[in-house]
Amino acid sequence: MTETTSYNFSHLEPVEAGLGRMLSRPKAVAAGCVIVVAGLGWLFVALLTVTPDISWLAVTQALCRTLPEGAWNLPAMSVVLSMWSVMTLAMMVPSAAPMILTYAEIAETAARKSERIVSPLVIAAGYASVWLVFSVAATAMQIALARAALFDPDATSTGGFFAALTLIGAGLYQFSALKHACLVRCQHPFSFFFANWATTRRGVFRLGVRQGLYCLGCCWAMMMVMFAVGVMNIAWMAGLAVVMTVEKLQTGRRFAQAAGVALITIGLCVAASALAAQLH
Repeated sequence: MTETTSYNFSHLEPVEAGLGRMLSRPKAVAAGCVIVVAGLGWLFVALLTVTPDISWLAVTQALCRTLPEGAWNLPAMSVVLSMWSVMTLAMMVPSAAPMILTYAEIAETAARKSERIVSPLVIAAGYASVWLVFSVAATAMQIALARAALFDPDATSTGGFFAALTLIGAGLYQFSALKHACLVRCQHPFSFFFANWATTRRGVFRLGVRQGLYCLGCCWAMMMVMFAVGVMNIAWMAGLAVVMTVEKLQTGRRFAQAAGVALITIGLCVAASALAAQLH
């Protein structure tokens, strides 16, 4: 993109001029959005686990415990929702980087031609809104699993056979036609943007929502793995985030299928371990 000095913002107030210069570099805005949001998410997750003065994880687990009658109070639901929201954004925003940067590159080309562009922050907001809705659904699922005694009260793990089924199911989904169709959309966002380009905030927000839905169709089963390995399990969060990002940077489905084989194998090992424990 041309240097921001080629844009005349001399008629604006200093703050407005600064904002104009920043938004005239949509690629930089997109990269900054991804880095800041993902970084804040991972920082918060780290604080939940390693803060020495306040046992955030202990507080979370205490609030997530069901009441004696099996009901959940509002503070517990709020904490679980915030936990899922932070975890989901920390895991999914990095995998959205190729999509956001592709939009930014197209926006740069449009800006060179003095055409109207919308900040990449808008498309990122549309994408994030889909995963925030997913967080609400995941919260409801965690409450339902806890009530059904399939989820430990401390929100760290699930029962052996349930965990095995979750892992195997996620692995099998990696081979499904729906997974492949959504993955292709995530791997090649340029053609989608080229065919559906919008120049209004509402239109760009909708583009973000649609791309978020493709990403949801691609990754929802892998996100369900967190129920099997323990919500806020840092090691698995990092591993799954890397897998979901890498598979979107590939051009085929071999990596996704290899991840599916790994999940199925782990699931079978968990099932064998649970069966052995029952036999003993």
